[in-house]
Amino acid sequence: MQRFFLATALVFVGVQTRADDLKPLANVKYGSHERQVLDFYPAKSKTPTPVVFYIHGGGWRAGDKKTNPKAFLDKGISVVAINYRYTQNAPADKVEPPVKAPLNDAARALQFVRSKAGEWNLDKMRIGATGGSAGACSSLWLAFHDDLADPKSDDPIARESTRLYCAAVNGAQVSLDPKELREWMPNYGYGAHAFGLPSFQSLIDNRAKVLNWIKEYSPIEHVSKDDPPIAMFYRGEKPVVGSSPKDPTHSGVMGLKLEERLKAVGLDVVLVHTGRLHPKYKGSTDYLIDRLLK
Repeated sequence: MQRFFLATALVFVGVQTRADDLKPLANVKYGSHERQVLDFYPAKSKTPTPVVFYIHGGGWRAGDKKTNPKAFLDKGISVVAINYRYTQNAPADKVEPPVKAPLNDAARALQFVRSKAGEWNLDKMRIGATGGSAGACSSLWLAFHDDLADPKSDDPIARESTRLYCAAVNGAQVSLDPKELREWMPNYGYGAHAFGLPSFQSLIDNRAKVLNWIKEYSPIEHVSKDDPPIAMFYRGEKPVVGSSPKDPTHSGVMGLKLEERLKAVGLDVVLVHTGRLHPKYKGSTDYLIDRLLK
């Protein structure tokens, strides 16, 4: 996949806002929909700061951007937390499949943040995504997907990159393909709503019809050797491929399978789950602070 920064490789120019003048901003609009808003928490720094880009969970159907940025701000890392359109908002905007709404919103919000780099004292090259569950899936999708920047666009925001420096996620779904998910975990049953279908069985029955969508919106389908470093954190029982875990939607089995794919192409990956702890990283916050400050 395209690794990094077409239009955004250029150093931003213009008047730089003094870092001491920056204040937190709430509900900054990055689009016209009421849910296309974000909160910005600036770290105090005389030089451009790395950024944690937080995408909330909730199955793409619920949830909110509220977060506690203190751990990052204390280390000189700014934080952006976004809301996005839910899948149920997609039909009114004629977006198909429904999952395209939250994922494209995440990409647009990231481009918007990069467009504010000079004004907000940000290092647009060092942006790490994070989130839990659906927010984790969105983060991985951004991490692996080809750059969505359009260098020829008349819209300067659309010319910004959607590539990430790293991602650290919690309880991530890594695929939306019912076939492989059932092979990994026979009791898996999440994700039909992403494609506007009423049940997981209907997703299985209609898999061939929506296969192009599955491949486009499943993070694992976009993995390639030029993708950024990834860390995944899972709770619950020790993952065993082929088992039926109590919470398949957030099972480390998916982490195991994505880790296989990442290692196969030589990517830097950290996977933490019950039974496999890490000597340095207890969670995604530890990883992001360490990685973004390197």
